[in-house]
Amino acid sequence: MDDDGAERRAAIERIKNRRGFVPHVIAYVAVNSLLVTAWWLSGGGYFWPVWIIGGWGIGLVMHAWSAFFERPIREADIQRELDRGRATD
Repeated sequence: MDDDGAERRAAIERIKNRRGFVPHVIAYVAVNSLLVTAWWLSGGGYFWPVWIIGGWGIGLVMHAWSAFFERPIREADIQRELDRGRATD
């Protein structure tokens, strides 16, 4: 039962992570649109919003990776790592 409970909790966390991605994208687009608009209304010049867009974009890509591409840790992964550790001892 404990393994089922742990798997269930891990699945719930993955679902929450995926569901949290869409609000993250919406906030990213909304805030950065406002920053670009502020830059444009202030006369343009040096495009300073690039620093926020780029920095936050890195975080957004990392969130996408963990939400959609990162594999969950399985028992076989743990066993393989344990075996690898025993082989080096």
